[in-house]
Amino acid sequence: MLYGATAGRAFFRGLAGERFAVRNSGAKAVVEGVGDHGCEYMTGGRVVVLGRTGRNFAAGMSGGVAYVYDKDRGFGNRCNTELVDLEPLTEADEQEVKDLISEHVARTGSLVGRNVLASWERGARDRFVKVMPRDYRRVLEERAAAAAAEGELSEAAPA
Repeated sequence: MLYGATAGRAFFRGLAGERFAVRNSGAKAVVEGVGDHGCEYMTGGRVVVLGRTGRNFAAGMSGGVAYVYDKDRGFGNRCNTELVDLEPLTEADEQEVKDLISEHVARTGSLVGRNVLASWERGARDRFVKVMPRDYRRVLEERAAAAAAEGELSEAAPA
């Protein structure tokens, strides 16, 4: 599912098989668990996984972001960290994840999503792992620096 997706939103009540969101380049998706090789070669978009992943998650992932609910704290052993870092959610990430889960619940009636949202403040948010490709982070940082520099130049220019 979502092989090479370029846009759109997808919400799956239940588990996906192997190779979920492979080569995803722009879609946003929520799923309740995935098999092996999830988000492989992903270049864009957002994926929220509300359950267990199989092995080799994020292999070759160069863009986009995945958020994995790591209830058993074993995700790090199933993720291919050759190109990605695993990190906690920022405040902006928290809002994005909550919004996507809320839409997932509204569209699918997901009990899994409902339970995660109900326990958000009691520790569910701390169980999420952000899967962030290193090259993608570098590009985002360069863009932010260029935008900041451009803003400084605009403010310094005479009116």
